[in-house]
Amino acid sequence: MDTGLIDIRHTGRLGRITLNRPAALNALNMDMLERIDACLRAWRDDGAVETVLIDSASPRAFCAGGDIRAIRDRLATQGLEAGAMPFRRSYRLAATLAGYPKPVVSFMDGIAMGGGIGLGGHVRYRIVTERAVLAMPETAIALTPDAGGSYLLSRAPGLSGLRLALTGGRMNATMALDAGFADRMAHSTTLDAIRQALTHTPAGRVMDSLPPCPPMAGGPDTAAIATVYDAPDMPELLRRLQAHQADWARDDLAAMARACPFSLCLTLAAYHAARVLPDLDHVLEQEFQLVCHLLLRPDFAEGVRARLIDKDNAPDWRPGCVDAVSPHEIAACLHDHACSPLGLITAGPDRR
Repeated sequence: MDTGLIDIRHTGRLGRITLNRPAALNALNMDMLERIDACLRAWRDDGAVETVLIDSASPRAFCAGGDIRAIRDRLATQGLEAGAMPFRRSYRLAATLAGYPKPVVSFMDGIAMGGGIGLGGHVRYRIVTERAVLAMPETAIALTPDAGGSYLLSRAPGLSGLRLALTGGRMNATMALDAGFADRMAHSTTLDAIRQALTHTPAGRVMDSLPPCPPMAGGPDTAAIATVYDAPDMPELLRRLQAHQADWARDDLAAMARACPFSLCLTLAAYHAARVLPDLDHVLEQEFQLVCHLLLRPDFAEGVRARLIDKDNAPDWRPGCVDAVSPHEIAACLHDHACSPLGLITAGPDRR
């Protein structure tokens, strides 16, 4: 296990987990997931640790997500169960963090995407900075928002979460606060002082003492996007975008043109299904089911090739347009099991 990718220390009442894989933007591999999980289990019953902080050693990124290239290799050489295992570990870790009995603070400073939202977006105190860039960009590589991201998106105001899910749109700090991905904004120059305060002061008191920060530019009003994003299916949604004259509509259309058509259709259905699920655990179970289906489709390997390996940004999606996606196949993803259940709903409070 490569322990150099994570720094763990205990100072005063604070336990600190620092991601330290800057060359990969702190992308989470299996060793990192296992070490974070083991650390949280050890600190759960350690009376000397009163607050847990998850942060990054690099100002560029908190965590850009999972190690997708490694997942593609595991899938190709070992099959679905092995390829799905990093997702299983990541989702269980997200559930552990959401239900952790001690205050957990995350510093989402810099890039926080995909699995990085799973790590930092479900804890009790979620801090973003003026450098924060949050997104769930999974449709670009033929996946769907996961690691609990679809839970947050489905609870965002109006249909703003659906827009973010389909486009992979990037959120600054103000947009993340508005969407429910973060609780507080702090300037990056104050993070060291916040860390120091957490070593001797209860987390809630530290959070309450943070000074307000000026807001940043937000996205379009939720009412403005409603007439487009309340479409019954993806073909109609794209037609409405094409007919709309606003700059944001043209940007959204361009983003979706780069995404996997099957993933767009599945993400639309998954978003509406997540809205009626009762809690994060149920949504994580749905995400795992969907990801298992998507890993079996050729689009995933092709998306990773085009976006991350060859970087030609010219994926050959099958099918190539949303009109050709089978509604029956979308329904099957939501209702059939391609892999064993995640097991969160019946696993008990320690998330074993």
